[in-house]
Amino acid sequence: MHPAVGLLISYVAGSFPSAYLAGRLLKGIDLRTVGSGNLGATNVYRVLGLLPALIVLVIDGAKGALPVYFLPGLLHADSMGGDAALWWALGYGIAAIVGHTKSVFLLFRGGGKGVATAAGVFVVLVPFALILSTSLCAVAVWFTGYMSVGSVVAALTFPIVVGIDRGVASPVFLVSLAVCGFILWGHRSNLARLRAGTEHRLFRKVERQP
Repeated sequence: MHPAVGLLISYVAGSFPSAYLAGRLLKGIDLRTVGSGNLGATNVYRVLGLLPALIVLVIDGAKGALPVYFLPGLLHADSMGGDAALWWALGYGIAAIVGHTKSVFLLFRGGGKGVATAAGVFVVLVPFALILSTSLCAVAVWFTGYMSVGSVVAALTFPIVVGIDRGVASPVFLVSLAVCGFILWGHRSNLARLRAGTEHRLFRKVERQP
């Protein structure tokens, strides 16, 4: 098969609606209508609890990591010269992130913001940069109480670390800039709520609305 087939495979894998299924299976609810309305691990934690959130977090990360790790070899992209294999791997990662945010299984209505899936992509390609930016995310969440602040901090610092580690001409750096912009755009409503003082804190659960 041509390596381009991997883009479709990655998109479908990224589309797996783990948070949506968790809400349906555990409480019979649509998480798009509860809490923040986001299909990500943070909203799962607020509404369903810690263990379901951790499971969703791992699955969402795997949706990005597994295509990037396995598909270049399975589809023989790694036999191409130059940076071709890396570009294909990055393409698979982007497709998985898009699938997570616009799932075909949910008819493109609602999704996560792509942070966990992007982390899965980059932990395969640039683990040091991902670990460092994740650590900064954790520090930001610890001091502010807002997961959105941590996500934004991670998104902003990650390309800087990648640029220092791999160089600004690296395909990984260029894609990290694009992913950073994508994640910031996805958090625009969170940033608006932060300015208004109405953003949900991570450690305060949101009760189900009647």
